[in-house]
Amino acid sequence: MHDGDYLDADKVRVLIYDTTLRDGAQGEGISLTVDDKLKITRKLDELGVAYVEGGWPGSNPKDIEYFQRVRSLNLNNVKLAAFGSTCKVGANAGDDANIRALLEAETPCVTIFGKTWDFHVLTALQTTLEENIRMIRDSVGYLKAHGREVVFDAEHFFDGYKANPDYAIAALEAAASAGVDWIALCDTNGGSLTFEIEEICKGIGKRLNTPLGIHTHNDGELAVANSIAAVRCGARMVQGTINGYGERCGNANLCSVIPNLQLKLGYACIPPGAMQHLTDVAHYADEIANVAPRAQQSFVGASAFAHKAGIHVNAILKHSSTYEHIDPELVGNHRRILVSELAGFSNIFSKAQELNLDLKQGSPQAQDLIRQIKDLEHRGYQFEGADASLELLLLRAFGQYREYFALESLKIHVEKRPDDNEVINTEATIKLRVEGQVMHTAAEGNGPVAALDNALRKALEGFYPCLKEMHLVDYKVRVLDGKEGTGSTVRVLIESADNRDFWSTVGVSENIIEASWQALTDSMNYVLMRRLHPRT
Repeated sequence: MHDGDYLDADKVRVLIYDTTLRDGAQGEGISLTVDDKLKITRKLDELGVAYVEGGWPGSNPKDIEYFQRVRSLNLNNVKLAAFGSTCKVGANAGDDANIRALLEAETPCVTIFGKTWDFHVLTALQTTLEENIRMIRDSVGYLKAHGREVVFDAEHFFDGYKANPDYAIAALEAAASAGVDWIALCDTNGGSLTFEIEEICKGIGKRLNTPLGIHTHNDGELAVANSIAAVRCGARMVQGTINGYGERCGNANLCSVIPNLQLKLGYACIPPGAMQHLTDVAHYADEIANVAPRAQQSFVGASAFAHKAGIHVNAILKHSSTYEHIDPELVGNHRRILVSELAGFSNIFSKAQELNLDLKQGSPQAQDLIRQIKDLEHRGYQFEGADASLELLLLRAFGQYREYFALESLKIHVEKRPDDNEVINTEATIKLRVEGQVMHTAAEGNGPVAALDNALRKALEGFYPCLKEMHLVDYKVRVLDGKEGTGSTVRVLIESADNRDFWSTVGVSENIIEASWQALTDSMNYVLMRRLHPRT
């Protein structure tokens, strides 16, 4: 499907400009290799966004390599954009190395940012207001003369407009007079309020004929709201990032912007049918960026459609709209019924239904399950954060649990030598019975859990190759009763993932190794049951 193929005559098109690979990569803790950026580019193309900003080719070798290699991708939906700045103070655009690098990237679109706040011109650039206007006009004109579609990112526009509206508008008019295709109004510091965005966008729309875009940051927790407000006031391009990655508090989160605009306001942002891949794209980006997914993220988070209170679950079973603002399947997510000490029968029944287990209200089996779960939670287990362990518990209760391996013995050896103050060597030795065979393995790790994980994999991957695709995403330990000191009960939560899904498991014990073992083996048994004996 190519750009424009999915336009409906009765829908207004809003172009999605993704800057995950550039602005998103500037976020703390985000580091993408060239291969990472190419993988995310393919995924964004599948989602059907209009533009992908690949990076700043004049700033580093990594982005230069990206623009060289991305040409080999067969992209169907996106236009690639290279990002840079206006020419330097006192330099002509044609003599500016960064401008030349933008052209050498050979992208159909080029985005340049320029100053629109007089304070920044005088303080950061340390030049005259007139010279800044020349730099904008010269840079846009030069890129247009070389056949590029040009987006002008009006940096700090809203702060600049509030400080000196005449100069801020003059900067936009300089870009417009040079033939710019788009002007993106940027809330670079992320501090503007929604009513300010609305008022200013309405005013600018009346002054300029050039199509407008919006680029917001989330420092005031308003980036999504401000983007939507700008669209309602006439902006037809939204710049943002997957999962809201970006400097400081991040950019506008496209995983919220897109469904709000398309599902709720009726704009055309991505192709029909692509919306159901949104959750997959969000999780994929987290996986590639090595970021733990944020469960409470709207639309695509694991908790976005999770229900815990028995009254809520009872209503949800009657009609989903009682406690859900959209059908989770629309964005590729799914409903989760959490089971905890607060749960009633509705929660247990819904989870059993999900697993095709025949559980009847009032039956002794149902009452036993509720008592068992509440007793386990009283002892420290927490199933609302460990869906996989809960699923295994229900399957055990119905006699449908499969045991893929059985422990015969394990030893953990931890050694610290006085001549090495930093390194502690840990080795796990495990004896397992797997499919009638005894496997005796040992492996080292940078701690007891890592050593256990490595030893388990060493014993099991020959029998179950799918475990090679699984890895640990997060490991949490909580002391449940600090009064007992080092003898306190601890709860271990492990989050795991493969190339299909994320899941969480729990273990509880006074011994942290035992608690970790419970959670770790539950995690492996869960993925084995899902892969080898899926429930339809």
